[in-house]
Amino acid sequence: MIEPKPKPGVVPWPPVIYAAAIAVSIILGMLYPLPWIGDLLGDILFAAGWVALFAAAALWFTAVRIMMRAKTTLSPTALPDHLVTSGPFGVTRNPIYLALTLMLIGVAFVSGIAWFFLLAFVAAFITQKVAIEGEEKILAAKFGKKYRDYSKRVRRWI
Repeated sequence: MIEPKPKPGVVPWPPVIYAAAIAVSIILGMLYPLPWIGDLLGDILFAAGWVALFAAAALWFTAVRIMMRAKTTLSPTALPDHLVTSGPFGVTRNPIYLALTLMLIGVAFVSGIAWFFLLAFVAAFITQKVAIEGEEKILAAKFGKKYRDYSKRVRRWI
């Protein structure tokens, strides 16, 4: 029996997941604030947060630019036209999702709202389960050995 080829879902889960993580972090931060590190370490984390935010923006824009140049879709609900392995995709198979996770961590450090930090990892885990693992099946089915070799060479996250 021939298995049907995997198809992308209809809901763009990653943007929904990260938007929900932001909303939940803000709400929980107002209702149930968690303790935060203050004084000197707090200042260091604040600076590190800005570095993380700039890195997230650079990673996101670079990944989007590389995908646009490759003329492949940016939509998590569309079939990819090309396998992109250059630029940030040579370091991580999911630079856009990594950038979103890094953004939440940066916001946590800048704002002092610990919920952003915790929910960054929750969002990354959920994204992996509901989006990335399915996307990997689609890429393996479409690009075969080329994708399998790429996934052996480049880690899923970092």
